[in-house]
Amino acid sequence: QVELAESGGGLVQAGGSLRLSCAASGRTDRTYTMGWFRQAPGKEREFVAAIVGAAWPHYADSVKGRFTISINSARDTLSLQMNSLKPEDTAVYYCAASQTVAPRLPRSYDFWGQGTQVTISS
Repeated sequence: QVELAESGGGLVQAGGSLRLSCAASGRTDRTYTMGWFRQAPGKEREFVAAIVGAAWPHYADSVKGRFTISINSARDTLSLQMNSLKPEDTAVYYCAASQTVAPRLPRSYDFWGQGTQVTISS
């Protein structure tokens, strides 16, 4: 069992930055992939970024060059640095962990956090 808790969401103007964090506890040694997904009202949950084996990052095309995913050495804190934010980045952001290697597929993730709201104003 793995427990995940997101933090760092908030309201910022377009062009600004936010850094999201995800605290992981429990049997984190059994997770191989950790990632971030987001869901806006009326839309499906979409992939944002993931890191496989704590070494190989993956990004959605919409955030490449703007977002950076990272994990600390203890592998208990996943971060997402978000720069040059746009109104279309507005969504609830979820942290997730998987025991498999399929970073872009929501159904491959076994554990999810409660989400943190990110709102970007014009």
